[in-house]
Amino acid sequence: MKPIELHVANFNATLAKPGIVLVDWWATWCGPCRAFAPIFEKAAAAHPDIVFGKVDTDHEQALAGQFGIQSIPTLMLFRDGILLFAQPGVMPLPALEDLIRQAKALDMEQVRREVAAQAKQTGTHGA
Repeated sequence: MKPIELHVANFNATLAKPGIVLVDWWATWCGPCRAFAPIFEKAAAAHPDIVFGKVDTDHEQALAGQFGIQSIPTLMLFRDGILLFAQPGVMPLPALEDLIRQAKALDMEQVRREVAAQAKQTGTHGA
C-alpha cells in the first residue's frame, strides 16, 4: 500500500487506530529525505497491514513542533497509539524490516503495563 499524507486533520485519528503506524517526517528540499522515500515506499508495499504515513514538515510545522522534530528525515513507529521508536536519519531497508519485525513481535499488554508504571512513577498520564 502507498504511504498516506498525514496532517493535523488526520494525524491523531490515524494513530488512534489499532496496529502499527510508521511516520516519515520529511521535506521536499531535504536530500536525505528523498533518499529515504523509496525505502519507505518499498516497505509500505511489502506490509499492507501497516499504515505508512508521511508528514511534510514544511506544511505541518505545528505538528512537527508538537512532536519535537529537529532533524529530518525522522522515522517514528507507533503501535496501538503508543510511540515505540523515534530516530532521525536514513534507515536502510534491512534495518526498517527488522524494526517492523520487532514491533509486530511485541507483547503490547506488557508495553501498556510498562507505560502505566512509568507514568505512575513520574506522575504523568500514560497512553
